[in-house]
Amino acid sequence: MTGISDTQFIRLPQDTAAQIELSPAEVLRKVYAALKEKGYNPETQIVGYIMSGDPTYITNYQGARALVMKVERDELLTEMVHHYLGTAL
Repeated sequence: MTGISDTQFIRLPQDTAAQIELSPAEVLRKVYAALKEKGYNPETQIVGYIMSGDPTYITNYQGARALVMKVERDELLTEMVHHYLGTAL
């Protein structure tokens, strides 16, 4: 038995410890789909989140809010500008 002053270790299962990170583009796609499926206007909701930082602009449906909060807002904006400039120019 270990004492209270001993260092404690938490071991995570391999599949939990090795979760694959999603790219900002993949996060945007998943969040967009969740917002659309719930009947929201995805463009205005995502812009509201990026401008304010308020996560309540993003639905909890399908874990979209938790997912979008794992990516920095400037990374999301960079991805959107990159995509826009790549298709518009």
